[in-house]
Amino acid sequence: MGYFPLFIDIKNKPCIIVGGGRVALRKLEKLLPFEPDITVIAPEICGEILRTGVKHKPKSFEPCDLDGVFMVISASNDERLNAEVYKLCLERNILVNTVDDKDKCGFIFPAIASSGGITAAVSTGGKSPLYAKFLRERIESLIEDFGEDTAEIMGKYRTLVKSELSEEQDRKKAFENILRLCVNGNFPDEKKIREIIEDLKNK
Repeated sequence: MGYFPLFIDIKNKPCIIVGGGRVALRKLEKLLPFEPDITVIAPEICGEILRTGVKHKPKSFEPCDLDGVFMVISASNDERLNAEVYKLCLERNILVNTVDDKDKCGFIFPAIASSGGITAAVSTGGKSPLYAKFLRERIESLIEDFGEDTAEIMGKYRTLVKSELSEEQDRKKAFENILRLCVNGNFPDEKKIREIIEDLKNK
């Protein structure tokens, strides 16, 4: 069946990354836009990680490092350490991703397209990261064309539509009409929105 796509809020959630090399950096860069509270645990870290300003514990991993942690990225170059981290996380019901080892992952990183409050994730279940990347780029292109403005308008008038139209079917029709205008490049103002609402009221 593959992986269930679950969007969760990780802002300020405690997250540790075990390992301080290029692989750890790659995962760190994916997480940073979503603002978790990240601590990197490794005796040494690469300069790029250091420049991000995240917290660093210059030491080897210990089981007590998992206390109170929400999520773990195991990205060391030591397979035995990664296996230990994975086992401990399973025992404590902590979300864990072991880089480049699908069998030791409680979750995987999708290819993420994110802009202007819109986030889309693509996964092939680990079968082809290259294909996931290709699809992500296609989605990013769609967002760049009209996605951000469309999301803003749909969100801006959501309360107005729901307050003026009591029937769920009418609300759905109003949102469909607004969306159709947006994707055709005719971004509606409040006057047009109210016209759509009145037409549905008087149908």
